[in-house]
Parts: sequence; structure tokens; C-alpha cells
Amino acid sequence: MSPKSTHPQSSNSPLVARRALRDGVYDAILEKLLDGSTPPGSSLGIDSLARELGVSPTPVREALVQMEHTGLVNRVALKGYKVAPPLSPEQVTELFDARIMLELGAVERAVAHTEDLVPELRAAHARHVLAAHRVRKLRGGDATATDNSDLREYFAADWAFHLLIIQAARNRFMAAMAESLSAHVHRMRQTVDHGTFDIDQAIAEHTAILAAFESGDPEAPARAMRTHLEGVERRSLDDA
Repeated sequence: MSPKSTHPQSSNSPLVARRALRDGVYDAILEKLLDGSTPPGSSLGIDSLARELGVSPTPVREALVQMEHTGLVNRVALKGYKVAPPLSPEQVTELFDARIMLELGAVERAVAHTEDLVPELRAAHARHVLAAHRVRKLRGGDATATDNSDLREYFAADWAFHLLIIQAARNRFMAAMAESLSAHVHRMRQTVDHGTFDIDQAIAEHTAILAAFESGDPEAPARAMRTHLEGVERRSLDDA
């Protein structure tokens, strides 16, 4: 009798394929939550989502259960799932408390890798500035944007700037915490009135963070990051 195989499970196994499908469905539903097509309070039908995504109801149900755990959707008895309501002022405050603790800790660690970080941070800041220019161009004066793709690009560039600093801390658990917070950061932005923006302030504050890293002062980046996060929190609460 031949011995039992001790090889690890094949990457083509049904279990791995199912997980990959569930993760893909999760990402697709998350994009719907963040692109403005399913605003807070919208119903999320499992069968209709399955038809739209071309999958069976099972991975849709699994993805929604996962989203319920993160607070992005709520399950209502006898009514299925709904997109969670906008963050309350208390939740916004808690979110920024978490961001300040995480990002200031990341900045303090990233300072040791400033030489490697600064060139990438300059490039990320340039992309953020270009995305901001596109928003101003499409939404300034009498111009009217036909969708929210410009905002999604802007917010993605904004978050990418922060994520570079978090990754420069070289701590995998900090990076995982940032990934967990990212959906809630984007969700918070959905609650802000699309007619008012803090683009100019955010660009100026990112410029100050970049300059702080370039200065060589090891304490300057943390001060600049705190000023930025506290400013974003204040503006978010004013618009909530």
C-alpha cells in the first residue's frame, strides 16, 4: 500500500478556488459600495447580486457575511442586507482616533527609512496633485462631472500617499490594520457632501508631510501627520 500523500493542497483545489471566488465577489460588492451606485440604506439582494456578477448565491452570501462583520452592511431580519448608514459623528471620531494611533506610529518607524521613502512619496504626492486638478477641472465653474470616477481617483491617490508611509514602517501587522481601516475611510467619504471638498487643504497638508520627511528632522513628520489627520477629522465632522 502506498503511503498517504504529504504534499500540500494543490492551488487548484476546490477549497482554494472557492476562497478566490468569494474574495473576488467581496471586492466587486465593495466597489459598488464605494463608487456611489449603492448609497447608505440601499438593499443588497443576494440573488440579484449573484445574477449581476455571474456567480451562484453562495459566494455572495459569504461575502455579505464578511462585510457585516466589518460594519459595511447590516442584516435586517426578514429583509436581507442593506448598506450600512453613514458613520455617526461618534464613529468618525473613533475612526480618526484609530488612524492617529496607527499612522503616527507608522510615521515614527518610517523615519528610519526616509531615504528610500521620499522618492516614492514625491511620486505619490504628484499623482495626488494631478487627481486633485482633474476634480477641480471637472467640477469647477459650470462644469458638471458625469460620474464619480474623478473622486474615486482622487481618494485612491490620497490613500496611496498614506499607505506608502504605513508600508515604510515595515510592520506587516500595521499594514494589515491599515487594510482593515481603508474601507471605513472610504465609507466616511461617502457621507461628505459632494458639493464641498477639502482638496486644497489636503494637498497643502500632504505637501507639509512630504517636506517634513525631506527636512531630516526626525520629529517633524509626526507633527505634520497629526496636523493633517486632525484637520481632516475636523472638516469631516463639519460636513457630516
